[in-house]
Amino acid sequence: MTQQLLYALLTVVIGVGGCLAYFWGSNTLLDMLLPVEASNDDRSIRNLKLQSTIRPWLFLFPAMILLIIYLIYPVFQTIWLSFHDKAGNEFVGGANYAWALNDTQFRTSIFNNFLWLLVVPAACTFLGLIIAVLTDRIWWGPLAKALIFLPMAISFVGASVIWKFVYDYREKGQDQIGILNAVAEFFGGDPQVWISLPLWNNFFLMVILIWIQTGFATVILGAALRGVPEDTLEARQHRWRQAPFKIFWRIMVPQIWSTIVVVWTTITVLVLKVFDIVLTMTNGQWDTQVLANLMFDWMFRGGGDFGRGAAIAKCVEMGYRPWESVLSCKEGACKGVSLESYHQACTRMVRAEYCGDGESWTVNGRAINVFDGLRPPDRQRRLDLRGGVSPEGARCMTRERVSTESRS
Repeated sequence: MTQQLLYALLTVVIGVGGCLAYFWGSNTLLDMLLPVEASNDDRSIRNLKLQSTIRPWLFLFPAMILLIIYLIYPVFQTIWLSFHDKAGNEFVGGANYAWALNDTQFRTSIFNNFLWLLVVPAACTFLGLIIAVLTDRIWWGPLAKALIFLPMAISFVGASVIWKFVYDYREKGQDQIGILNAVAEFFGGDPQVWISLPLWNNFFLMVILIWIQTGFATVILGAALRGVPEDTLEARQHRWRQAPFKIFWRIMVPQIWSTIVVVWTTITVLVLKVFDIVLTMTNGQWDTQVLANLMFDWMFRGGGDFGRGAAIAKCVEMGYRPWESVLSCKEGACKGVSLESYHQACTRMVRAEYCGDGESWTVNGRAINVFDGLRPPDRQRRLDLRGGVSPEGARCMTRERVSTESRS
């Protein structure tokens, strides 16, 4: 234990010290090669401009080298291996992909990954949104959010070990240390090997990832909900005082929809790469295999088959790459237009004026009833709304400001 702590401390010292030494040394070397004199001659001005151009690349260089070695190179190496035999020497064309399509375990993994994609992102986002709304209404909401977020600090392997005790099985008549079987026996049921039940075992494994990621969704969506303008809520509370769900669904959710999409997509990408939970809990047994664990089996077990393992890895990559593209697209940016021009295209300014009859307002000359039961005072009110429909049909409704002017 002491030796491991010393190794960890040494790694931190070398890593941090190495970074400081690199940045200090590279800046010093740059100043020596391109000196800037006190006099503002042409050479000093030129060197100063060159320093401003080169210095950012000095900071980016270590990250770029690591990115090339550990991300870009493995992508192309995996593609190359997927078209070769198990040793990576002989070219076999698309034989590895043909094998994958006809392999029973591969098809089972595809089905299980599809189940994970259907359940986990939806459950995490839904629970996170509901918890974020409810915790904002209680005084001890920050403590509740902290407790819900706590599993995010646990590794997937650590969380799997915890849930192994939840699902632990002992024969009938023995003391059950697994919570689920203890509850089942308490209500007169028989203990079960839960993680071996066909199909249901996949859902028992999904619960672990939902337990971990719900805290992430709660924090992000809670921050988005606090950013909803208060005046948009107050405007509708007069009309829907007895229907808070309508306010939530029709006012709050549309305004945080982009955040919901980001949370959903982030968890989806994570689900496609799920590996640790399945490896720790079942190792792919009892029809719980997923693509990442299957790739690991073929790549590193049983002598290793680099060709088939690489083919499975490319299938995993092709599965989550479109979701990463969705994650990078936000509010029209993926269409090659700026955020400002997108808003200009999908929104319009509308002016509503109180007409003086106590109930009606006019919008672009048309009389409407905006707030049922709300009788404005005897003065003119002007309400600027940003309302419109985007090219995709999405609502861009946000309350911008309310100004009150005395009637002339």
